[in-house]
Amino acid sequence: MNAPHTLPLAITMGDPNGIGPELCVKLFAEGITHPACVIGDLGVLTREIKALGVVLKTRAIHHARECALAHGTMDVIAATDLPPSLQAGTIDARAGQAAYNYVVKAIDLAKAKEIAGIVTAPLAKESMKQAGIAYPGHTEILADKTGTNDFAMMLANDELRVILVTIHVALKDVAPLITKARVLKTIHLAAKACASYGIHKPRIAVAGLNPHAGENGMFGHEEMDHIIPAITEARTEGLDVSGPYAGDTIFMRARKGEFDIVVAQYHDQGLIPVKYLGIEQGVNVTVGLPFIRTSVDHGTAFDIAGKGIADHSSLRYAFNQALRMVKAAAS
Repeated sequence: MNAPHTLPLAITMGDPNGIGPELCVKLFAEGITHPACVIGDLGVLTREIKALGVVLKTRAIHHARECALAHGTMDVIAATDLPPSLQAGTIDARAGQAAYNYVVKAIDLAKAKEIAGIVTAPLAKESMKQAGIAYPGHTEILADKTGTNDFAMMLANDELRVILVTIHVALKDVAPLITKARVLKTIHLAAKACASYGIHKPRIAVAGLNPHAGENGMFGHEEMDHIIPAITEARTEGLDVSGPYAGDTIFMRARKGEFDIVVAQYHDQGLIPVKYLGIEQGVNVTVGLPFIRTSVDHGTAFDIAGKGIADHSSLRYAFNQALRMVKAAAS
């Protein structure tokens, strides 16, 4: 068994009808610095290479240990054999099932310690739903298939790290989910996330749920009843945690270097500030898993799929961040 930092990374191709195949091809055509394989569909990737007109060969492999770093070659573990009749930019149950299969295969390899981590291209939730797959996204698949109960989504770039207390739930359902236990768990995961970047004494800021962080109960009681007690308990454990801060200012303060990570209470509160800085330099990290997982911080972009104009910068950033975390874990 190789040391973790010498194992290859696995990149899941994402929804075959989205921009995932194009991103993978462009990444490998440009060149990578660490052995990696794509878990996807050989036919889809081969057709994408031809459509883009890039100089790149595919090599079918059956095991991650066969993966080699060779410029101009993409190693592929074929998890599907899809028909060429699939249409780019469309919702399709076959594509949804395929994207799900790629993730499950990658999880199996990671659990078997055959790869150093997983980098995921985007999948389409509606396509998976049509295939009868009820998961709302990557994060929930990864948590369920690994038996992980304490997990969170983190979005990060070179200027900001944000971790979420709640993820894919309707806004009307957020407030009942903001409990002391859930906030405290997310604070612990924030510390763990920073450790994966080599930051072992992080400065953790917690955003409030309500405007002005509740203004002492004037605009809601979640801060007083749940968020502040969680912060207080985390401090007694020795963590450098502060807040709750108003959501309209805390991200700016963190970006300026006052904090290492922000605990946001719901999906858009945390993701809008990160994505506003540019999706091409952002990465989605699932914190709490028994292995490293990063992803692009954008979707399948069906509107430009098949047109050859997708920007693969976010996939490269996710790949590089996975490598950074692998090296930090080995040091």
